[in-house]
Amino acid sequence: MSIGRISLVPASFLLTLCLASISPAPGQDRSADVGGIRGNRAEVSVTIKEGARQLVGPMVTVKLYRQGALAGQVSTNKGRAVFILNGLGNYTITADAVGYRSAQKEISIPVAVEAEEEIVLQRDTLPEALGSAARPLLAPNAKEAMDKALQALSENKLDQAEKLLDEAARLAPNHPDILYLQGVVFLRQNRSDKAQPVLETATQIDPKNVRAFSALGMAFVNQGHFDLAVAPLQQAIQLDSTSWDTHFTLAKVFYHQEHYDEALKESQLALTQSHGAEPAIELLIAQAQTAVGKFEESADTLRNFLQTHPKDKGATTARRWLDRLIADGKVHK
Repeated sequence: MSIGRISLVPASFLLTLCLASISPAPGQDRSADVGGIRGNRAEVSVTIKEGARQLVGPMVTVKLYRQGALAGQVSTNKGRAVFILNGLGNYTITADAVGYRSAQKEISIPVAVEAEEEIVLQRDTLPEALGSAARPLLAPNAKEAMDKALQALSENKLDQAEKLLDEAARLAPNHPDILYLQGVVFLRQNRSDKAQPVLETATQIDPKNVRAFSALGMAFVNQGHFDLAVAPLQQAIQLDSTSWDTHFTLAKVFYHQEHYDEALKESQLALTQSHGAEPAIELLIAQAQTAVGKFEESADTLRNFLQTHPKDKGATTARRWLDRLIADGKVHK
C-alpha cells in the first residue's frame, strides 16, 4: 500500500550548501541494480583493481565508448561498474580516479553475454594527481571574487553570484571550491544539467569534498537519474556520516527506487541527526514504515507528527495518510 509521495528535495538542502564553509559512491553490482532488465542485451561488469586487490576506496569514473562516441558512464560501487549494452561489437572502457593514472581497455562483445572485465590502475605520484593534498591557494583577487559570490548567494542574488564565480574561475581555473560554488548556483537556478559536470570535476579534483558529493547527488536527483545519485550521496556519507540532509536525500532516492528497508533506515538516521530541523523526515519515515508493512508504527509516527507539528504544511498530508490507514483496516483508531 502506498500512502503518497513527498518532494525529493529537502527545503533547506540547497541553502545549507550555499552558506556552508568551503573546505566519493559508487555504480552498480549487477544489472538488477541499474533500474532495468537486461533481456537479450549484453552486459559488461567492470572490476577496478590496484595490483591484485579490488579498488574499493576512491570513486572511479568508468566510461564506455563505441566507435569514439560515449555509450555510457557510471561511478564504481565497491570497485565495480556495470553497463548494459544497446548493441554488439567493439568497445573501449576508460577508468579515471583522483591519485591514479587513467587507464583504458579495448573489448569485443560479439554475442549477448554477461562479460567480466578488469582494469588495473596505477598510482600517480605527480603533485596534480593528489587532489586536496595539493590544493592550490587562491590568489587575493580570486578569493575576493569568491567571497563576494558567497555573499550574493546568501542574499539569493544568483545572477550576480554566477558572474562573480565566472571571474573567480578565470583567475583560478579548476579550483575545487570555485567549481563547487558554481555547481550550487546552477542547482539553485534549476540548471542541474550544467551543475553535474562542474560538480563531477570538483569531486575528482577534491575527493574529500563532502558537500560537492552531496550536491552532485542532488544534481542527479533533479534530472531523475536516481541510480546515479546513490553513489555520490553514499560517498558523502562515508566522508561525513553526520550530514542529516544527505541521509534524507538518499532515503528519498531509495524510496523512489522501492528499496523501502534502506529508505526507512536512512530516514531514521536523518531524523536523529536533524534534531527536528526538518519535519518532512517524519512523513518519509511513515511512508517507508507503511511500505514495509509496519502499519502501527506508521500510524504512531503520523500521530506524533500531528501532535508535534499541528501547523506544519505537512499536517494535512499526515492526517490524510492516517485516515487512509484506519479506513483500510490497517490500524485501529
